Amino acid sequence: MGIPNPSDEVVQVRHADVAGEPTVVTISCPDKTGLGCDLCRVVLLFGLNIVKGDMSTDGRWCYIVLWVVARPGRTMRWDLLKDRLVQLCPVAAPFGFDTADLAAAGLQDDDAAAAPAASQVFLLKFCCYDRMGLLHDVTRVLCELELTIRRVKVSTTPDGRVLDLFFITDARELLHTKSRREETYDKLQCALGDSLTSCEIESATEEMSSCLQASALLPHYVVEQMFDVNVVEEQSRSCGSLSVAMDNSLSPVHTLIQIQCGDHKGVVYDIMRTLKDCNIQISYGRFYASQNGNCEVDLFAVQSDGKKILDQHKQRVLCSRLRMELHRPLRVALVNRGPDIELLVANPVEVSGKGRPLVLYDITLALKKLHKRIFLAEIGRHVVGDREWEVYRVHLGEGDHELSSSLRSKIVDGVTNMLMGWDNPPY
Repeated sequence: MGIPNPSDEVVQVRHADVAGEPTVVTISCPDKTGLGCDLCRVVLLFGLNIVKGDMSTDGRWCYIVLWVVARPGRTMRWDLLKDRLVQLCPVAAPFGFDTADLAAAGLQDDDAAAAPAASQVFLLKFCCYDRMGLLHDVTRVLCELELTIRRVKVSTTPDGRVLDLFFITDARELLHTKSRREETYDKLQCALGDSLTSCEIESATEEMSSCLQASALLPHYVVEQMFDVNVVEEQSRSCGSLSVAMDNSLSPVHTLIQIQCGDHKGVVYDIMRTLKDCNIQISYGRFYASQNGNCEVDLFAVQSDGKKILDQHKQRVLCSRLRMELHRPLRVALVNRGPDIELLVANPVEVSGKGRPLVLYDITLALKKLHKRIFLAEIGRHVVGDREWEVYRVHLGEGDHELSSSLRSKIVDGVTNMLMGWDNPPY
């Protein structure tokens, strides 16, 4: 696969001639560290599954082709997807220059490109009457509006009303304007109808924003149950459909990483974020998901210093990390909280600080399909060992502590299957 001319269009979307066939998304732009991970994260955010992929780079220019399919029933805004992908791509330097030349001349700030300014945080506060699936309907509206939920506090009063506090950021950076806020009000009113009694959006103060970092401590037994590295590592090793191997004999300059695993929602993103966090750079990669639910991945990679991965200890650590991330990219548990029951879902946070897209969306959709009401919900971040996790805590209400083991398993399995994309849910 050759490196294209830099004058080509940055992102191209080509739809299949036959209904049901994948759409081909091509990205051609200057390379940067972690670009593949960032692109796959946006693809996941838009609810697309990658069924095939090819990527190559010469260290300066990269060329990525993704064959993607939308989940059944979902209305895709391909123009918006293209815009979001273009925004992630570095700007091509004028002919005869490269990005290093521009940075040296003070015309491009590499540090700013690597660490963009944090988006302004807003507080969405509304009150309405409770009903089944309420939180999912609100989450769906916010996702459609490209409003990212940073933290949520949902509580139900004895008289059946719900007070929701959402700390959100706007991908379009327009929530400070009157028209954007009115659009949000209108969409929520349309989704909630007469049950919505009040709604307002305001800029989050420093005191409000500080609560984004404050989270109730997780009980010790929960940490042991969900984050025991030894248990997860042992489970990943015993999984017959999952293998990760490295080979240094096939290329004089690259280490070949070969992965065989079961398919799940965001599997390419999980691989790319793990390699990004471990400072592994991909020079060429190929991904294929078969219809029987198996995935094959070949990656020719180097360390951040441009050398092969020769150290045996580093190889074992990276293979172990990839196995764990592919075996259990999310952790789901149902625990007792006093007389009630609490659903916990945790996903690792990227080193860049980004969490996994659409987790709250999938949790609330699964609970809606299971006819389970949500009485309290919180999102917080916790450091366990040397890693940061985004933890969703959903209080399912009084009396559920008496659920049978089969019903508990049904809830855990339902949420897990939705998060992993194993039930092919309609959108």
